Amino acid sequence: MKSFLAPITKALTRLSEYLITFGAFGLFAVALLDSTFVPLPSSADALMVLLSTTYPSWMLLYAFMATSGSALGCLILYLVSRRAGSRALNRFSEAKQRRVKTLIERYDMIAVLVATLLPPPFPFKLFVVTAGVFRFSLVRFMLAIIAGRAFRFLLEGYLAVRYGTAAKEILAKYYPWIALGLVAGILLFVFVKRWTKRGTETVEQT
Repeated sequence: MKSFLAPITKALTRLSEYLITFGAFGLFAVALLDSTFVPLPSSADALMVLLSTTYPSWMLLYAFMATSGSALGCLILYLVSRRAGSRALNRFSEAKQRRVKTLIERYDMIAVLVATLLPPPFPFKLFVVTAGVFRFSLVRFMLAIIAGRAFRFLLEGYLAVRYGTAAKEILAKYYPWIALGLVAGILLFVFVKRWTKRGTETVEQT
């Protein structure tokens, strides 16, 4: 198995190194491929930090290109999964399929937004595939993807500009906690909104 994967990994590494030489356009390509079917060794997150550290004045452009590439990649995966139907979920366990389907049905675009924010090894692509298979609203899906990815890449760019090469270590250490804190805030907002709505409906009924 290792002998089979070795040349593939080597080829993907070379592709990543080649794309990096194109700066913002290379970042767009890496983000696009990484969000569809081709997980590259050099992730869009790592490249975002590298480019923003090297050329701080271009950080906003890099964040825009990374967000655009990732959003387009997710759109492609969504559309392919929508066309493929339940076959697209075959590589995921049935338990995970049911869990993610329930989350999307219950929390709508909030579930997709939360999945977009959480770092690996969270199964983000399962949410994208599930959204496509069960024909979740494309507009709400894309809004959640763009919002989540924009926050993530802008945060990475900001830390790269502010802390330079130390940004990578800072993100590795603190991003999971930042993401969890943001997710907790989103869930609290949803809970309060639903509780307020339920209270208003109760008052109107009485």
